[in-house]
Amino acid sequence: MNSVPPAVFPFEALANWPVHGTALTPPARLAVIGDPIAHSKSPQMHNPALLAAGMDAQYVRVQVPVGKVAEALEGFKAAGFWGINVTIPHKFEALAAVDWVDPLAQTLGAVNTVAITPDGLKGYNSDGPGFLRSVEEGFGKKAGDLRVLILGAAGGAGRALAVQCALVGTPKLFLANRTASKAEQLLTEIQSLPGAEKTQVHCVGWDDESLAAVIPEVDLVVNASPLGMKDGDAAPVPTDAVTPQHLLFDMVYRADGALTSLGIVARDSGASYVDGRLLLLHQGAISFEHWFPQPAPVEVMRRGLQSALGR
Repeated sequence: MNSVPPAVFPFEALANWPVHGTALTPPARLAVIGDPIAHSKSPQMHNPALLAAGMDAQYVRVQVPVGKVAEALEGFKAAGFWGINVTIPHKFEALAAVDWVDPLAQTLGAVNTVAITPDGLKGYNSDGPGFLRSVEEGFGKKAGDLRVLILGAAGGAGRALAVQCALVGTPKLFLANRTASKAEQLLTEIQSLPGAEKTQVHCVGWDDESLAAVIPEVDLVVNASPLGMKDGDAAPVPTDAVTPQHLLFDMVYRADGALTSLGIVARDSGASYVDGRLLLLHQGAISFEHWFPQPAPVEVMRRGLQSALGR
């Protein structure tokens, strides 16, 4: 029997899972879906956690095309899966495809964790809560005490972080987005949220002059855009506006160990910096706790992720 799954299962495998998947030892019971998905390090984090928890199961990657999320979730349900992680670009589709949505996920506007239960497909969001845990571990601060600038605020992950910041009472929240009208729409939505009254929300242009004017007013800069994942990506903020007192948080990371473009800004300015690995860890731990009624083995997951990334 095959104990090692392929790096990625194709979407078509779900239609005939008894042939493609059930020969795995242990059986696949959890998966991450995306388009693309081969880059995901989630299996290297979750499989050690399953082993440590004594569960006879493994976690795999499945490539799911845009427009096929609902069909895929039904396929996972039929195949006896317990839960699914959902990554780019499927978080909005997943929100529409589940049978029940956690109130926080509804407010954040996206689903990235699905629990497959006898009562149906239940959707959750670990982006916002994972961000809060990551800021606290990485900087020793609570996001609700910080003035925050979010770059790429109107994207799926950026929106979740912006709403989460408002819900925990961040005093000032600045939204920057390439399409300014989307940031303005998000501002209106946040201002109408019950419990977000303490947060002053502002839109800011995503250009060096506008950012240089506002960065002195913030404590935490969050890059919620893809900038920094590739060689040659521009810095998302002007380097000379950042000081050693700033906290820089990247939602992305480089699997090859290189600094992201925001990481280079942090190095050159002396600012404190955390990249997307910490967020991935805490998102994963929160997903685990939605699937199983026990605390996630966070340190086991951390070691698995560090090993997968070679450091």
